[in-house]
Amino acid sequence: MALKALIFDVDGTLADTERDGHRVAFNLAFQEAGLDWVWDEELYGQLLSVTGGKERISRFVTDTCPEMATEADFERTVRRLHESKTRHYLALLAQGSIPLRPGVHRLLKEAHAAGLRLAIATTTTPANVTTLLEHTAPELLEWFEVIGAGDVVAAKKPAPDIYFYVLEKLSLEPETCLAFEDSANGIQSARAAGLDTIITVNRYTRHEDFSGAVTVLDTLGEPESPFTILAGANPNRGQYLDIGMLQQLKSHTPL
Repeated sequence: MALKALIFDVDGTLADTERDGHRVAFNLAFQEAGLDWVWDEELYGQLLSVTGGKERISRFVTDTCPEMATEADFERTVRRLHESKTRHYLALLAQGSIPLRPGVHRLLKEAHAAGLRLAIATTTTPANVTTLLEHTAPELLEWFEVIGAGDVVAAKKPAPDIYFYVLEKLSLEPETCLAFEDSANGIQSARAAGLDTIITVNRYTRHEDFSGAVTVLDTLGEPESPFTILAGANPNRGQYLDIGMLQQLKSHTPL
């Protein structure tokens, strides 16, 4: 089937937001609440196996402070911590310190010009998505036709629900779309929804299992800064991902 739409994850895919964005914001929220918790880079990498910020806090507390997890107002405490974290994260984004990953804006611009539809499927909150786009490339707010984010579905990745939601809003079959992800949870979600998936790894996900991906890249690449293919197809031996290569990848068998 002809390619009609591209569906992007956000954190780690559109931008490297995890280490220097979300992690920092979590620590600022903990400090503000008078907690002595510090999520260093190694610990945060482990916590990324849990999708969703509130869920990540709950897992950490259950593993390290189980008595706190039994308190009557625990869920409210988690919500408040996450609200504080989101506020700190949005402030970091507003400083413009978290750019889009290499090749992302170029490919989105090419896709928009070619008439491909664009959408987002993420577990992060809608405010995180819009603020990132506002402070990196504001035109993308108009280009992304559907933004599936946050708690719009009950089950988060690796469940496929967010992709089903986006596909329904687009009124498209999965066979006409390509998904872009950076993690094992992400590809499990996309593949369970029937989507062919392109992976761009980051420092936290580089060694995860990406079985089922069409191709695994370090970045989307730029003409002056080629990508490295870590696994999978490079049908035209290109040096950066463009619309022509996407069309060809649709016909390749996943890993």
